[in-house]
Amino acid sequence: MMRVALSGGIASGKTTVSDALAEFGVPIIDADLLAREVVAPGSDGLAQVVARFGENILDDTGALDRRKLRDIVFTDNTAREDLEAIVHPLIRNLTNEHLDRHKAAGALYCVVVIPLLVETNQQDNYDHVIIVDVDPAVQIRRVMERDDCSPEHAKDIVASQATRKERLAVADELIFNSSTKKAMDLQVKKIHERLTWLAKRRQNKPD
Repeated sequence: MMRVALSGGIASGKTTVSDALAEFGVPIIDADLLAREVVAPGSDGLAQVVARFGENILDDTGALDRRKLRDIVFTDNTAREDLEAIVHPLIRNLTNEHLDRHKAAGALYCVVVIPLLVETNQQDNYDHVIIVDVDPAVQIRRVMERDDCSPEHAKDIVASQATRKERLAVADELIFNSSTKKAMDLQVKKIHERLTWLAKRRQNKPD
């Protein structure tokens, strides 16, 4: 089974692409969803995060207040590195469990959506990398709308991630999210056909 990573900057359209691939029956693993799972109430991951950052990062129900934690680590590199040291190994282990299950089920290829693929230097762990590219001005506008924040804050969020150049450098497949959804769906369809062909060739299966 081919392991395919899907990444892109914040608000680039990764979910739109993964949803389109899922419609072709491609199994999707979303690292953001796994990130929530590993710090769910009662989990060892949450206990480790609370031990490092204190109980003030919990909401009234005892669940992680992700906005509070995000505000802490966004301006403190040491805090961010400590958080990553806790959650990233847990996410990777859970990702591998899901990959093993999809492989056992006979999937030709599986897509793992990893927003911080380049930032965490995981691109070499995958057979193929799809990058969703978008104009930075569009990113900033979408972040402002999504988070109801100022242009300056949105720019800071975009700037905190890998650069556009760094993401494009690791891309095996590139999807430009700058026109209509119909145009994006066509790009996704072509990529799905190509990945299916590559996966079958790797397994020596007929087209």
